[in-house]
Amino acid sequence: MPLNLHRMIEFLLLITGLGGSFVFIYVAFISLNEKEFRAFRVSVLWSVGWLIPFLLIYLYDFPLKEIISVVLVTVVYLFFLLLLLPVNPHIQEPSLTPKQKHDERDVMFARNELKPGTALFKEYYAQNPEKKILDDKFRAKPGLLSPDSILYHPYTFAAADANFETIESLKQLVNGPVAEKKQNIDPGKINYFVKSWLKKLGANAVGFTQLKDYHLYSHKGRGALYGEQIQNKHLFAIALTVEMNHEMIQAAPKGSAVMESSQQYLNSGTMAVQLAAFIRKLGYQARAHIDGNYELICPLVARDAGLGEIGRMGLLMTPKLGPRVRIAVVTTDMPVITDKKRDFSSVIDFCTICKKCADVCPSQAILFDNRKNTEGVLRWKINSESCFTYWSAIGTDCGRCIAVCPYAHPNNLMHNAIRWGIGNSFLFRRFALWMDDLFYGRRPKPKPLPFWLDR
Repeated sequence: MPLNLHRMIEFLLLITGLGGSFVFIYVAFISLNEKEFRAFRVSVLWSVGWLIPFLLIYLYDFPLKEIISVVLVTVVYLFFLLLLLPVNPHIQEPSLTPKQKHDERDVMFARNELKPGTALFKEYYAQNPEKKILDDKFRAKPGLLSPDSILYHPYTFAAADANFETIESLKQLVNGPVAEKKQNIDPGKINYFVKSWLKKLGANAVGFTQLKDYHLYSHKGRGALYGEQIQNKHLFAIALTVEMNHEMIQAAPKGSAVMESSQQYLNSGTMAVQLAAFIRKLGYQARAHIDGNYELICPLVARDAGLGEIGRMGLLMTPKLGPRVRIAVVTTDMPVITDKKRDFSSVIDFCTICKKCADVCPSQAILFDNRKNTEGVLRWKINSESCFTYWSAIGTDCGRCIAVCPYAHPNNLMHNAIRWGIGNSFLFRRFALWMDDLFYGRRPKPKPLPFWLDR
């Protein structure tokens, strides 16, 4: 073999070994910073294990060394090239037009607010006797944020309760009087302003869409307007997401999860109320849709506004945070430019093969099956009664599915690179899932509470 070619092969061999080892050291550093100690140990072992065969071949002479070197380097580069190729077999898109509206009175949160012995309680279960048997199970439990619940923690539960109490005070602000003078609006400029402003306030993403009939509930299920038919005639909807803190959610289902969840419901709700008030001051109608006071289904609106796709766990899966977000929406008749719905078919494919949320779900509310046609929509349907009954027993809103989702890792260079690969190739998705199981475990255990919550 010519000397120059021999040296080139040796150089490629050394660079491949050192480069791969450096990548694993980088992963180990990131994992240590994220307090992912299993991932740290695996990364350190892989950094050594990867480097050893390359160094041995580089340092020692033996028969067929050049051939083995060429084969090894070729296999490594071809493998990673294959992972990076944008290969995506057609994935059936979910139906975007449900055949019928959902009635908010059937939502678990609405059923939870029905008081035994009241006229509304009797009326609802007279019309839905099959739900009475299921709901008796969660009513037999202590309930959300109850001192008698299994995971009661005085500080986190009190903080969450304070958040929900503050959200309650925002409900009177979701709608209001509209300024008499209507300002001339440039839809492009108002889009840019709203997105920039909300992101300055802390929103992770903002999207605009036409308000569709299937976005809306058919009837109110909570509050003073219980049972009234929803008559929202707005033309557009603005959806925003806010991030839930990774460390707080990693301890799910402990109290930090409900504390963080409620905090971000409050933060997103505050932004939505501000935005709605802003729009009304410009002379246009606007209503905020926040926790406990919705006229619509936020994940459907956010999906159509290009912010993500509905995953196996029934939550919005966003590109950089997965389901680790909370959503609020503002509907309005102010002219805006709608965002294109993005192709998140890679999310559907990944959720189809992953099933990690189903594996760890304490209530077995998340199914392992593929999507099914439910009420005209191809989707995964969770067992909401089983889920809510578990919440009522432990006192929190669980969040185990969110905590273990491979999409929900922190928003940094390493995880974003992996998320890009997941979106780019069906082969990379399968490789990424295998690596996630290896580094973090197939059924990761809940992390301890953040130290400042458990001193």
